[in-house]
Amino acid sequence: MAAPHLILIVDDDPHIRAVVRFALEKAGFRTAEAATGLEAITHFHGLQPDLLVLDILMPEMDGTEVCRSIRSRSSVPILFLSSRDEEVDRIVGLELGGDDYVTKPFSPRELVARVKAILRRTDPSPDRDGIAGGEKTLPELKHGLLRLDLDRFQAFWGDREVILTATEFNLVRTLMGFPGKVFSRDELMSRAYSFDHIVTDRTIDSHLRRVRRKFAEVGGDPVETVHGVGYKLGLCR
Repeated sequence: MAAPHLILIVDDDPHIRAVVRFALEKAGFRTAEAATGLEAITHFHGLQPDLLVLDILMPEMDGTEVCRSIRSRSSVPILFLSSRDEEVDRIVGLELGGDDYVTKPFSPRELVARVKAILRRTDPSPDRDGIAGGEKTLPELKHGLLRLDLDRFQAFWGDREVILTATEFNLVRTLMGFPGKVFSRDELMSRAYSFDHIVTDRTIDSHLRRVRRKFAEVGGDPVETVHGVGYKLGLCR
């Protein structure tokens, strides 16, 4: 049996860390803590956590800098925490590669639900949240030059791997599941997020801009915009 997921909690407020740690451990997760951005990066490399709960507003090295550093070498899921609820803050966090966003004060129950939802999108075992479950090998999806390995959560354009976050991967997987279908933003988000919460059109646009930017770096573009309607899978040639 695999060990429960390890969550790295990064916040300069020890009270917030204690609240998050208690909620996650009660739900069956293992946890580790970091009080600064530099400490978070050190722990990330040493512990290889399955997900980060990352505060944005920290002294010296804030959460956005931590995210940039980690995203340069890893697609580990990141759930941002912030005391501000302005849409621009959410969009900046998502543009940097965050998978979700929770504002303070938050409900510990909601935070745990968000963590579980993100991990369900990255873990092919259907009965695993924090505690280990059975393993199941899933097939890969292929459309033109685009290929998704659903078991390893890897995306490829031809023979070149494209590193996607959990939400980005799930959006592409949704499009590949129904070639030719035009998805509205609401449809895409309802499939990409297992936990029901409010997001904006700009949130989906932000995620898909990152997807297209990443594939463009290897000469591809798997997403086609249908103006005034939504998005669909491109030809992938």
